[in-house]
Amino acid sequence: MTPSFEEIREAFSLFEGWEERYAYLIELGQNLPPFPLEEMTDKNKVEGCMSQVWLTAREENGRFFLNATSDAILVKGLIALILSLYNEKTPREILSVHIEEIFKELGLEDNLSPSRRNGFFSMVAKIQALAEKRENLPENG
Repeated sequence: MTPSFEEIREAFSLFEGWEERYAYLIELGQNLPPFPLEEMTDKNKVEGCMSQVWLTAREENGRFFLNATSDAILVKGLIALILSLYNEKTPREILSVHIEEIFKELGLEDNLSPSRRNGFFSMVAKIQALAEKRENLPENG
């Protein structure tokens, strides 16, 4: 079970260095929900990630239910962070997340390689695009 973002934020504030935060991200990634092998398709692949990343989203009662996985352990931790921010949220809630501020606050900006940073924001962009598409549909559509 992925902890809430507030729980992740609190844990990050308790760690003294990046090594502890890195280990925590890896631990978060080990607790991701299972991702069905049949969903590991090109359609669900996130472009722009150095690692292999797959992301699925379904909408139910106006909320997005997300699932994702990767072949890289650190990326799985970043996925857990992303899920804590966006999973089970409405399109409007998704679009209101100030992800750049959160990224800086957690120290990810200074401690992730440019390729990991790009991958992180590629996952976020895919989720935001889904939310924008839904948010722009007419109410009866």
